This record gives sequence, C-alpha cells and structure tokens, in this order.
Amino acid sequence: MSNTAVTADGRRQRGDESRRAILRLAVDQASLSGLDGLTIGGLASELGVSKSNVATLFGSKLDLQLATIEAARAVFIEKVISPALARPHGLRRLIGLVELWLDYSEGRVFAGGCFFRAVGADASAKDDAARELLARIDEEWLAFLTRAVREAEPELPGLAGRSNAAEVLAFEIGAMLDAANMSSLLHRTSRGYSLARSGIRDRLIALGAPADIGLAPDSATT
Repeated sequence: MSNTAVTADGRRQRGDESRRAILRLAVDQASLSGLDGLTIGGLASELGVSKSNVATLFGSKLDLQLATIEAARAVFIEKVISPALARPHGLRRLIGLVELWLDYSEGRVFAGGCFFRAVGADASAKDDAARELLARIDEEWLAFLTRAVREAEPELPGLAGRSNAAEVLAFEIGAMLDAANMSSLLHRTSRGYSLARSGIRDRLIALGAPADIGLAPDSATT
C-alpha cells in the first residue's frame, strides 16, 4: 500500500471516529433540547474541536439532524429491536419487547428519555426531510409492535375474529409506553413505568394471556 493510501486511510479513520463522537453527543443533546437545539458551532465548542471540522463532516444543519436521527435509530435497534428478535416467538417476545422498551426509556439510554418522542413534537410542526425520516421510523416501530402482537395472537384468544384487533392493541400498548416516558420526564418519578407495566399486563390477561406473564410493576426483564 502506498504512503498516500495509508495517509488517506488514517484520515478516513480519524474522520469516522470524530463523526461517531459528535453523533454520540448530538443524540443526547437532541433528546434534551430537540433537533433545533443542535448547532454545528455548539457541538464543536462542546467537543473542543473547530467548527470547520464539524461542518466538513456534516455540511448543513439539516444533514446533521438527519445523521443524528439515524444514529439514534441504530441505538434503538441495538437496545430494543435486536434483543426482542432474540426472544422466543409469540407472547414471550411481545412481553420482552415491552420490557425492553420500558428499560430503554427508564434507563435513559438517551438523556432525555425516548429520543424519538423527545424530538417528534417539534418536528411534527415542520415539513422537511427530518420530519419525514422521523415519521418513517415511527411507522417502522408501530409495524414491528403490530407484528409482535400478531405473532402472539394464538395465545390471546380475545383477539380472535376481530378486524384490525392487532393494530388497535399495538396502538394501545404504544400509547401506554409513550405515556410512561412522558410522565417520568415531567414528574421525575418512575410511577408511570409501573402503571404502564400493570396496564399492559391487565390488557393482555383480559385477552386470554396467562396470569403469570410477568410485567408486574417490579418485574425485571429476563
């Protein structure tokens, strides 16, 4: 390999490392102050690097926002989606998915709770590529949750014969997860997480799930 190629590879590696460091900070900041709170100058100052270096890596503020959203999506997949897929098929996977999401929010994987709920409120009022990307990710999440409900349907006889029952139940579960996240941020307590666990558990039992499914307020993910 030529010296020029070695130099280029070194620069590329340093650039990738810098990009990752910037995005780690950006996702946390955005979860606290929204996407509009992100600035190239602010991130540069926080990290002690030049503004031109950050601008070279991301270009525009919109490019920075899009990269931040994608970085948050990758973390969400790592912390919630992939571990859920490793669970046994059916009701156990659905229960695991709920617990993983609650742990993701309560454990503050992002400083401001669920990244997507934190940035979604402001972004929903706009009409740009960031809102479109967030909408697409939200649709992916609801579709994944709905799929998990459908896979559990044989163990939830109360869903049988009801049109769009899986979609409605997934929406209800998602709403309780969102409410727990918002409550914890506003009230600075974990009570919302206990209520969400109890509410989702009671809903599933009412549909025919066994009483020992877990999701008790003090239950741990296994």
